[in-house]
Amino acid sequence: MVGFFRLKSMGKFDRRSEEARAWRGWYGLARWKAIRKHQLAIEPLCRYCRLQGKIEVAEVCDHVERHNGDPDKFWNGPFQSLCKPHHDATKQAEELRGFSTAVGEDGWPIDPSHPANR
Repeated sequence: MVGFFRLKSMGKFDRRSEEARAWRGWYGLARWKAIRKHQLAIEPLCRYCRLQGKIEVAEVCDHVERHNGDPDKFWNGPFQSLCKPHHDATKQAEELRGFSTAVGEDGWPIDPSHPANR
């Protein structure tokens, strides 16, 4: 048996729950690959970069709302296209916080869930 620290150093350690491991496999299915391909075709640029006035090719088909293993939310979206840095950092931080810190042209937070808008 390989130890915890060895697995972690090899990048093979998965801290996800059993439930999360179950739906992670959905990303490898042809159905998801078709959804991803379609989303990136209709929205080829990163949505977050566009909000910042930047142009960056999107690589990730992201679930706008967390699906938490709900098949209906997983397969039916809504989806958005993001670059990998925005998906892996910005979006994950928003999900942990529970709101986006993005601001509009007026400098005011655009997310209705932001504490300033409550």
